[in-house]
Amino acid sequence: MKLKSFSTLLAFLGFASFAQADPLAVGSAAPDISAVDQDGKAVVFKDVYAKGVTLVYFYPKADTPGCTKEACSIRDSWGEMQKKGIQVLGVSGDKPEAQKKFAEKYKLPHTLIADSDNAVAKAFGVPVTLGFVKRQSFLIQDGKCVWNQLSASTDKQAEDVLKAFDTLPKK
Repeated sequence: MKLKSFSTLLAFLGFASFAQADPLAVGSAAPDISAVDQDGKAVVFKDVYAKGVTLVYFYPKADTPGCTKEACSIRDSWGEMQKKGIQVLGVSGDKPEAQKKFAEKYKLPHTLIADSDNAVAKAFGVPVTLGFVKRQSFLIQDGKCVWNQLSASTDKQAEDVLKAFDTLPKK
């Protein structure tokens, strides 16, 4: 009986990881959603988008090796991103307290979104497996997705984003 229950659980988990919406496609409208940041303050995504090109990147868990490399890649290129006017929202399923510790420990200058109910991930079509989002990134310009990276890099994330930004039409 236990073996049957275990195999049923595995089958369900396998189905759950494939029963996701498609990731936000280039040309699609950016999700109009709100969530809380590392300080527990509400962040209205459309208000961030209105300030300029916005990177929304998803990472599985704060303060883990790959996620730290990804966030620090952005931190280390922060000056260049700011010169280009890129807004940055990092999103994971962590609670605000964990996001705040992560931001403070690594001196991350950008906003971290605490998506503990995975509503933001769902809005962007980012897969969630066993509570962890897949590492994916999106650039939003004028309310639309203009670039996505569905298997985002860790230590080269900022480099990838800056290259993509440089290919965008300039106003």
